[in-house]
Amino acid sequence: MSNMYPLKFKPILKTLVWGGEKIAPFKNITTDQHNIGESWELSGVRNNESVVANGPLAGRTITELIREYKGGLVGKANYEKTGEEFPLLIKFIDARQDLSIQVHPDDELAAKRHNGSKGKTEMWYVISADKDAHLMSGLSRKITPEEYVERVDNHTITEVLHDYKVSAGDVFFLPAGRIHSIGAGSFIAEIQQTSDITYRIYDFGRLGLDGKPRELHTELAKDAIDYSVCDDYRTHYTSRKNEEAELVSCRYFTTSLLDIDKPYAKDLTGLDSFLIIICTEGKGEIVDDQGNRESMHQGETILIPASAASVEFIPDGNMKVLTSFV
Repeated sequence: MSNMYPLKFKPILKTLVWGGEKIAPFKNITTDQHNIGESWELSGVRNNESVVANGPLAGRTITELIREYKGGLVGKANYEKTGEEFPLLIKFIDARQDLSIQVHPDDELAAKRHNGSKGKTEMWYVISADKDAHLMSGLSRKITPEEYVERVDNHTITEVLHDYKVSAGDVFFLPAGRIHSIGAGSFIAEIQQTSDITYRIYDFGRLGLDGKPRELHTELAKDAIDYSVCDDYRTHYTSRKNEEAELVSCRYFTTSLLDIDKPYAKDLTGLDSFLIIICTEGKGEIVDDQGNRESMHQGETILIPASAASVEFIPDGNMKVLTSFV
């Protein structure tokens, strides 16, 4: 399987009403699209499957590769669990305006309502943030489902949500059921289950690209919301130079931050999973156990298949990456 890795994919750019202008220069790409809100870096979502951009497998979709290589690409346990659907969706999100307040169903509710679909647990890593950038995550006090509906109707739902001022390096874990919204000025890497199911709770009276109010899913969200309250929804971690710092570990993914200025080798034996590498700062090279080398710079995402025994990160100066596996 040495012809498989390291794999890069063509970005899938999404034009959205709240999108900004940071994604294209961050990824060093030229586009005539405006309001690019999201770049889907690696996706197995139906009708949005990522296409390989490099090497002898260029032009093939991630789904086609899983069909051929099975556990050799995603890991034996992952293949048995998710089949030909790649289990994670990786995005860059650029919010020029506040995104809608929303929530995602868990696996059980999503399967029941949406023909066996997966739910959506996700996490955010803030790549950069404007001076007044913020986001909302979780309830700030206890409310009932009935009060939730009333507050959506009378435009006061934001009064019972935690609102955080954010800066580069901030992390938020968002299990299915947690109300959230990415605020204006936030530029974020998002790692999530493969699902595109979103219940829009409140959209600040905004019109969509078609000039019409965007649909709200008040009743659908009512049963999907986790009404529990936490004191702090921010994920706290300690970053040390040239060491991996684990950010989030849950049943759906484990994500770490690696901030390096010298070569770093990672042992993948026993992992039984692919490894996703997302470069958020700097540049360098990725070298697999077969000696295959691939350059990587800020804004690029690379997939290392489960068959790889190790991977080495060789920075050119300083390099910061997120790594994620299932």
